[in-house]
Amino acid sequence: MKGFKEELENNILPFWMENMLDAEHGGFYGRIGGDNKLKKKANKGVVMHARILWTFAAAYRVMGRYVYRQMAETAYQYFKDYFVDKRYGGVFWELDYLGKPVNRKKQTYAQGFALYAFSEYYRATGCTESLDYAKKQFYQIEQCKDNELGGYWEAFTEDWQPIADMRLSEKDENEAKTMNTHLHILEPYTNLLRVWVDERLVKAQSDLISLFVEKIFSDNTGHLQLFFDEEWQVKGEAQSFGHDIEAAWLLLEAVEVLGDPDLIQKVKTVVPQIGHAVLEGVLPDGSIAYERKKKHWDRERHWWVQAEAVVGFSYLGKLLDERFYKEKAELIWSYIQSNLIDKDKGEWYWSRLENGKVNQKEDKAGFWKCPYHNSRMCLEMIENFGMKG
Repeated sequence: MKGFKEELENNILPFWMENMLDAEHGGFYGRIGGDNKLKKKANKGVVMHARILWTFAAAYRVMGRYVYRQMAETAYQYFKDYFVDKRYGGVFWELDYLGKPVNRKKQTYAQGFALYAFSEYYRATGCTESLDYAKKQFYQIEQCKDNELGGYWEAFTEDWQPIADMRLSEKDENEAKTMNTHLHILEPYTNLLRVWVDERLVKAQSDLISLFVEKIFSDNTGHLQLFFDEEWQVKGEAQSFGHDIEAAWLLLEAVEVLGDPDLIQKVKTVVPQIGHAVLEGVLPDGSIAYERKKKHWDRERHWWVQAEAVVGFSYLGKLLDERFYKEKAELIWSYIQSNLIDKDKGEWYWSRLENGKVNQKEDKAGFWKCPYHNSRMCLEMIENFGMKG
């Protein structure tokens, strides 16, 4: 496979550098619509800003270009000044375009992404203040833990009290625990372990990996179950192919960094089953469907699902030494190049609809459309699979 460096440095990153910097109010603009029009007064989401910080820090660490460090520094300064809650700890969910909090709820998922961003900025720059912020985020997330039955509660009020509506988005079920939030705690804990080996962190990550193997992974289907009540009873029957394949490689990464032989063996037993289950979502053109709920299929080709599948299938090919999965990754990368990259306006489209048309109703950049999945795909393929051409 070729073209990852070119895609990263000539398309994705320039789009964000040239179009999204808010020179007047700081940070980054909240939204560019699917019509490619900038919405200067759109609210600013914590997930988008954390992912921008992670992306440019990682790009600087891997590619070494100083302009990426400058972007990361801009993102870091804004994030710590505006999103970090100086009174109650953690990070706010949403600001207005001026930087004032408009939604102060504490979503555990967002706390994870703040940790991911702070730890990567430290990896890239050696900024000890950022490592301190990362440690504070870890301590805060650990306060979100269910100490009786394990795992992490989904959301809280501004001052960390129980909240009625725990949903991450309108698409999600209002349940106490979710696979998605746990996945995006696993991910930053892995990154923090690279730079800070603390016994509390090691224990928390070990417990989290075990939770995926024992509670979230389904032996019956090979998929990850998505929603749970307080007692880890499964709610709903949806399968998310994108989350499955993303979790497959993030679990492999997590146990490799943790270095626990028993957990390594358990994860290496489970991951091939997840990979096999994801094959159910492969469509005739090589792309991956979004999800399946019972017998209802959503065959929309979302940008992030395809990006994670390139990485996930590449990891499976490496783990199993099978050309089969490598070819799946190649087919998806080919699909992305032909169907999702906006060669005229830059970045990627949100998706292709089931009928093949570009989805222009959803954002080009916004609350959930960030340079994280596609940039990370490129960086993974460059750094860990030698795809530098």
